This record gives sequence, C-alpha cells and structure tokens, in this order.
Amino acid sequence: MGYPLRYALAAAALLASAACAAAQPAGGTLKVGVLTDTSSVYADFGGQGSIVAAQMAIDDLRSKLGNYKIELVFADHQNKADVGMEIARRWFDQEGVDAIVDLPNSSVALAVQNLARDRQKVLLITSALASDITGKACSPTTAHWTYDTYSQAHVTGSAIVGQGGDTWYFLTADYAFGHSFERDTTEVVKTAGGKVLGAVRHPLNTADFSSFLLTAQSSKAKIIGLANGGNDMVTAIKQASEFGIGKADQKLAALLIYITDVHSLGLKTAQGLILTSPFYWDQNDATREWSRRFMERHKRVPTMVQAAAYSAVSHYLNAVASAGTKDTAAVMKAMRDTPINDFMTRNGKLREDGRVIRDMYLFQVKTPAESTYAYDYYKLLDTVPGEKAFRPLSESQCPLVKGK
Repeated sequence: MGYPLRYALAAAALLASAACAAAQPAGGTLKVGVLTDTSSVYADFGGQGSIVAAQMAIDDLRSKLGNYKIELVFADHQNKADVGMEIARRWFDQEGVDAIVDLPNSSVALAVQNLARDRQKVLLITSALASDITGKACSPTTAHWTYDTYSQAHVTGSAIVGQGGDTWYFLTADYAFGHSFERDTTEVVKTAGGKVLGAVRHPLNTADFSSFLLTAQSSKAKIIGLANGGNDMVTAIKQASEFGIGKADQKLAALLIYITDVHSLGLKTAQGLILTSPFYWDQNDATREWSRRFMERHKRVPTMVQAAAYSAVSHYLNAVASAGTKDTAAVMKAMRDTPINDFMTRNGKLREDGRVIRDMYLFQVKTPAESTYAYDYYKLLDTVPGEKAFRPLSESQCPLVKGK
C-alpha cells in the first residue's frame, strides 16, 4: 500500500497484540482519562461537563464489567500540545491509563494521537475537529467520535451557499483546527460555484476582534465564515453585532456553534443562525431522558461534545466487555464490529480510518418568540445521512486505507 513504516509497524503491533489478547486474564483495573480544557476558551462546551458525562458512562456500565475496577482521571491540557503530551505520557507510562477521551484543541489531539499510536492505547477524540485526525494523520487506535471540519463545512456550508451565500471571507483561528475548517469550507464553496475572497487569522482566545472583523467587512463578501469556536466564536459574534455586521446584506456563518454558545449569546443575537450537530438535547424522548440525568448532575444543558463523551466511553466499555479483555487491538476490533446505537446515534459505525459515521442534523436557532421553555433553542431543518456528511473513504488520505 506504500504507507509509512510507522503505520505498518503500528498495524503489525495491533495484530500481534490481538493474537495474544485471549491469553490475557480479564480483570484488574481499567482506567479512563478525560484530557480536556477546564479553564479556558473551550471549557463551556466540554470541560467539567465532559468529565461528568464520562463518569455517567462508567457508572452505567460498571456492573457489566464486574471483574474490573474502573477508574476515571482527568486533567486540563491548557490548550498546549506540550502540556497535553506530558499528561498523556505520564498517564500511559506511569499511571496505567488505558484510554483517553475528549481532547478539545486539534493541535493537542494530533500530538496525543501520535503518542497513543506508539503506546498502543485507545484514543476517543470527542472534541477536536481537524479532519486530518482521520486523514493523513490517522491511527489504528483512534476513534474520532463526534464531528469534524469536513462534516461541519459540508452540511452547514452547503446549506448557506444553497441560500445564495456564494462569496465568503474567513475569520480563522490560527492553529490546526481553524486552518482545517477554512480549507474544508473553501472546498465546499468552490465546488458549489462560489468564491472565497480571502481570510484573516486570529490567535486563540482573542479578546478584541475589531480589526479582524473590519478587515472581513471591507471584503464585501456576502458571508463572513467564522472558522473558530468556543469563546472566540461567541466574542466575534457579539463584537460583530456592535459593528452592525450581520444585520444587512453581509451575514455571519458560525461553522461551529454549541448550545452553550447560543445560551451565552441569547436568542435575540443568535436567532436565525444555521448550525450542524449530531445531537440536540430536545430532539426526541431518548435525548431528553439522557439530558435530564446529565442536568441533574451538572446543572447545565449538555452539548454535543458532552453527549459524545458519554457515547464514546460507553461504546468503549461495551467493547471491553464483548472482547473479554482491555487489550487495545481486541477492543478496537470489537468497537468496529459493533454498530453504535444509543440516545445520540442510530446505526453508527466506526470506520477503519477511525471516523465514526453517523447522521448529522441541520438546525436553525429559533427566534425569541418561537422559544417557549428553557433551552428550547433549535428547530430541525434537515437530516443528512452519515455517508453524505463525512468524507468518503474513496477520497481519504489515511495511510491505513489509501490505495485499498
């Protein structure tokens, strides 16, 4: 297949590990680590909520893995790749962590993914978005769970271009996530016959977006695409409103927005925004029931990332139970062989490149008049099948599948 030696070695190690998995006695300690942002720009949509969700999954599945003592550890990576690597290395090498979940910030996630591959440990990436995670940087020990820049760009971007938003200018977070988002959305816009007029990039956790917004405004593009997230995206929208941007012919496109962001912005500011998500707390009876339990513990409405933390850890623990071992190769095989069916996913599947394929939903934020109770924020516009929402394997740059 011509892929790099490290991928061949990783795949060979997994096969060898799987061969001896049956010889490993089931039992002992099973340790899950939540590596997240609890103090900065991404804390609201993940952070403590992701820790709570992961603990809920462990509590719900504990009886199914009676031979294991299941432990949860967590840490703040401070949105720094070196800090994330130091924590993950200590967890893997000294503390016996078997799987890591969450990982907001794509630069951190990509760095830790390399380490998890080398250490043959499971990585459940539920927050980071860079599509390279299952593209050129893919790993046989990673499950990219929730979404990626490709799915968000294609579902949201296609809808906006289809409504006439055919000229774009990007306001982009200047690191791997933002670059990936800008690249993937540019592809959507150009494929649909639109034009990208330029981009301006800002540092992570920016307090003043005035110069970036004015540059974008001066482009005269119909759409200012916000290729950022968390507090950066919220701050940009609030400051754009102060400049009157988004109220006339020039519109804002929030390519990644969470329900916590909508709550922070308020419906008066956020109304009409189109967004893509695999989960909305009020979507059906199953989402409402899980969300009720989550809110009893966390006292806040769950985001798609927090729901995904529960989903990913649950699927992982079920795979350990099914495989009868916590051996990484055996568990990853069980995770791929078993359809994902829970409150947020129906007949999902973990592909060989590490991408979880599931339906995605196009929502629009309600007006204040349309909202009739707490967190009644979204109305469903469309359901996009997973095969259309995510990059097809035929276009993949993943060395594990390229050329097959």
